[in-house]
Amino acid sequence: MAATEPPPLTVVQPGGGQVGQLGSIGVHFKLWGHDTGGALSVVEHPFPVGALVPPHLHTREDEYSIVTEGEIGFRSGDREVVLGAGGYITKPRGELHAMWNAGAAPARMIEIISPAGFEHFFREVAEMVTAGPVADDAGADLAARYGLSFAEPDWLADVVARYGLTPA
Repeated sequence: MAATEPPPLTVVQPGGGQVGQLGSIGVHFKLWGHDTGGALSVVEHPFPVGALVPPHLHTREDEYSIVTEGEIGFRSGDREVVLGAGGYITKPRGELHAMWNAGAAPARMIEIISPAGFEHFFREVAEMVTAGPVADDAGADLAARYGLSFAEPDWLADVVARYGLTPA
């Protein structure tokens, strides 16, 4: 029997990984697609009070979120829920969804993205934010390359008002 190499091992220490800003919401890169054979990627998102991820729809990946601090509100399709630390939610591709800090303290969640690849969208947005002002169509072009679309559904104004959010 021939000896086989063990699979690669990726270790990210607490507080480790690349960090960026996506506007008011942060991104902490934990596992990239190259760490998982493309199966998934993992990022953490800190949400300051009042932060909102605007309604959007993924065409290529599903997202699974785990709230680790504070309270985060989720709207997916016509379903809405607020989860505290330890809460889990699935956000399937093809369904418009949004997330926001639903409490009076900073919040944080872990995002598992399957399959991997969308973590590079976050990287590119963080690079754009760091570089300063960008062309008006740069964000739309970037979203289109990653199969992402944004919308302003009827329910958005109500969510913003109820939670005192500050949309970017």
